[in-house]
Amino acid sequence: MRIEAVFFDIGETLISEGEIYGRWADWLGVPRHTFLAVLGAFIAEGATNMDVFEYFRPGFDLAKEEAARAEAGVPNGFGPSDLYPDARACLAGLRAQGLFIGIAGNQPVEAAEQLAALDLDVDVVGISDVWGVAKPAQEFFERCAQLADALPEHVLYVGDRIDNDVLPAAGFGMRTAFLRRGPWGHIFNDPEAESEATFVLDDLASLPALVAEYNSPLDE
Repeated sequence: MRIEAVFFDIGETLISEGEIYGRWADWLGVPRHTFLAVLGAFIAEGATNMDVFEYFRPGFDLAKEEAARAEAGVPNGFGPSDLYPDARACLAGLRAQGLFIGIAGNQPVEAAEQLAALDLDVDVVGISDVWGVAKPAQEFFERCAQLADALPEHVLYVGDRIDNDVLPAAGFGMRTAFLRRGPWGHIFNDPEAESEATFVLDDLASLPALVAEYNSPLDE
């Protein structure tokens, strides 16, 4: 089944979140290694990143804290230095194959502007808080397929989470690529769930060749 479109998750797929969490640790007055260690422990227990903020600052209010950071001149978000080094080359390799390329992830509204500033070669950017629907909801992946004007089986979704990316996308009928990087990509160890993925990656550099090989029998 030929891949016609590829959609990428954002955090820990295209964007490294290490410095982002590091800046939050600084803001909360917590040593960075401590913050990241607790984050990993919470992930392993099935908790969310917001639970980590609550742990270090009971009653944590994200909107208020982000406003305070902005006022202090340390806004939340990401920039060019947070883009993974393999991202642009991967996008270029897929573009050279004539594929539709999209970015779609669970992010706040502000992420749309931050991604636009990176000037990535993609056809569409989808932000959960703009769409009003977030992963792992089926509607999120349905929106991706609609934007690509492709049936789900012709769409590849690339992400670093088994729970939010691989399983729900595969459940909708998409091809999937599990990227083993970032906390979620390494802490979750579920070989059976990984077997649901079309590709299992350690980086994005290998993806264009894998997609080309996957599609090549149908091109003969």
